Amino acid sequence: MPVPKEIQGQKYVCLTTFRKSGVGVVTPVWFAERDEKLYVKTRIESGKSKRIRNNPSVRVAPCTIRGKIIGPEFVGRARILAVEHFGPAKEVINRKYFLARLSFWNSKNEYLEIEFAG
Repeated sequence: MPVPKEIQGQKYVCLTTFRKSGVGVVTPVWFAERDEKLYVKTRIESGKSKRIRNNPSVRVAPCTIRGKIIGPEFVGRARILAVEHFGPAKEVINRKYFLARLSFWNSKNEYLEIEFAG
């Protein structure tokens, strides 16, 4: 399924990942779109990365910089990209967010790929 039109062109989305207990954790994140998927840059040791390793189910909704949801929520599946597949994700995020290029800890980042349920 393509990226929902309510998310296309937004600056931030709230990414909900799930703990082992099933409790959702909502995090506002930068994202970029490419080939009907969303890409998110995150720290390797971040909570969202750990939760996605245990449960790839996610929900995504457009939001403000402070995480206030401003549109409908969509169900998706996330996966952590292998290092050799970082290129396209890094490219689209760096193109959308200038500050993403300035990260001092790039070696500790990874990229998530999110596909939406059809």
